[in-house]
Amino acid sequence: MATRDHWRKSSYSGGGEGNACVEVSIRPAHIAVRDSKAPARATLTFPPTTFTPFINALKKHRS
Repeated sequence: MATRDHWRKSSYSGGGEGNACVEVSIRPAHIAVRDSKAPARATLTFPPTTFTPFINALKKHRS
């Protein structure tokens, strides 16, 4: 049975329409990330154990 993902926007999405960000969907088997400006396009998916290191790496390299 297919279920719909519940997407939520980043708390850092900014003002205005809030569409300059990413959205995250947390499922038991994976965590998915997509561009909020193009939600029908491809998503990145991560096993739950690798998502936190991914986020930490992004934080470490942000300008």
